[in-house]
Amino acid sequence: MTTSPDTTIAFQGMPGAYSHLACRAVFPEFTALPSASFEDAFANVREGRAKYGMIPIDNSVAGRVADIHHLLPGSGLHIIGEHYQPVHHHLLALPGTKIEDIREVRSHVHALGQCRKLFRELGLTPVVAADTAGSAREVAERGDRHIAAIASELAAETYGLVSLRANIEDAAHNTTRFIIMSREAVDPGPKSGPVVTSFVFKVRNVPAALYKALGGFSTNGVNMTKLESYQIDGQFVATQFFAEVEGHPDDRAVRLALEELDFFSREVRILGVYPAHPYRFLSRAKLDAGE
Repeated sequence: MTTSPDTTIAFQGMPGAYSHLACRAVFPEFTALPSASFEDAFANVREGRAKYGMIPIDNSVAGRVADIHHLLPGSGLHIIGEHYQPVHHHLLALPGTKIEDIREVRSHVHALGQCRKLFRELGLTPVVAADTAGSAREVAERGDRHIAAIASELAAETYGLVSLRANIEDAAHNTTRFIIMSREAVDPGPKSGPVVTSFVFKVRNVPAALYKALGGFSTNGVNMTKLESYQIDGQFVATQFFAEVEGHPDDRAVRLALEELDFFSREVRILGVYPAHPYRFLSRAKLDAGE
């Protein structure tokens, strides 16, 4: 059966990956298109094989997803939305396997690191693999009851495995933030509700340039929720910053802050203006309440 690119969303990983789960959560009517790498996922959208891309950018336990910040500026795509996906790890094995049969567990390095209590409790040997869904497929293909995988419930469904134990992650708050990418920018407008503006910039190579560049956000009362730095062009003196603020570029406060940023920067480029996900404010309220 052929599927239309207009109802297809690309993700990095194999069927059953957490990115696949995020695609189903946000676009349940779409066909999810697996991609071998992030570059391939971007290309699938850019070249018209998919309408959107679902890209992980941060995890509440593991931090930022490697390489994404380097790849975003050159992707040729725009950020049009965000999604927060709870990560619930499952211990997956062949049907009929008992927990006492298992000797080793395979998964992505981050997933293994998020389930240390399980390894200590059961005396299992963790083995690093390329990804979670791939580990589940390997367990299914090898047919060895001594090997299990840590992956999603969707991976169990995809590869015919069973979950011996659910929600095995150490941290209950384990959540991955995804950004939704598109060929065309979608501006929700300054009066549509809370929005987020994502952008990259490079500061001038002068003393206190970063301090001066960011001063406008403070003086204008703009909430900056993310600031990440990374080297570019293989030079230790060439630094690019990825930042996010709450507000629309047409809001007076944000506009003035961006003007000041532009004055002290060599380049400022907006990657997307999109609706803020309600989880942002829910998690902030919990933090303020001390939960």
